[in-house]
Amino acid sequence: MSFVTTPAKTHIVIPARFKSTRLPGKPLLTIHGKPMILWVAEKAQTASFADDMCIATDDEQIAKVCTDAGFDVVMTSSEHASGTDRLAEVAAIKGWADHDIVVNMQGDEPLVPPLLLEQVQALLVADEDSVMATLCEPIDDYDTFQRPSVVKVVSRFANNSQRALYFSRAPIPCDRDVVLADNNQMQPPKNAYRHLGLYAYRVSLLQQFVNWPQTPLEILESLEQLRVLENGQHIAIAEAACQLPAGVDTQEDLDHLNAMSLDNFQNPTK
Repeated sequence: MSFVTTPAKTHIVIPARFKSTRLPGKPLLTIHGKPMILWVAEKAQTASFADDMCIATDDEQIAKVCTDAGFDVVMTSSEHASGTDRLAEVAAIKGWADHDIVVNMQGDEPLVPPLLLEQVQALLVADEDSVMATLCEPIDDYDTFQRPSVVKVVSRFANNSQRALYFSRAPIPCDRDVVLADNNQMQPPKNAYRHLGLYAYRVSLLQQFVNWPQTPLEILESLEQLRVLENGQHIAIAEAACQLPAGVDTQEDLDHLNAMSLDNFQNPTK
């Protein structure tokens, strides 16, 4: 008897919450006259590697704006502790196969290059023993290295793949010789990397994740990806193939994007 395995599909999901501490209603704030969430969704549509795309939200206003624009919307709970929990609900509602891949595209990053979405998806496909994949970029600025809002990551090579060892808001790794010398050398270590919040997940991992209680290090650092590592799972990681432009966290960020010419906003790498 032979069994036919359905090929894995790739789904892009854009979580979009109305509530935001610094910018309430952020997905609906406009950039060049169009709600930010629509810019992000249109960018996702250019990612030809994906089989489909949807927006996951807990807000009726966001849902209406997106459905009126012709996008698929999945209504989710407002009680989720993390974006990963929200993606898990979407996967359950959609009935996606365990071996399918979900790419999380942040709803407040309208400039994200589709190349990075494709890279993180390909990274997970290539590493069958990992349940997640993500990206990083070198840190060459000491102030950035010290800043708690910048998540750092250290990794190792295993089975010809690069895997994340730990994520932290602290400045890791520590260059012992520099610290002991105490020579006021204000440079980050050569292998200091900033974690980029782009993820690809296997659906099977999302189903497990929601049943795992929050872990001690996850709570301490307020980093949900640590729950995966603390449960003994692997996260594939690679240096980003191109720069990830800053997202929208503050009114200043939003003003900056509106101050760009429309052509530069639509084609930031030109």
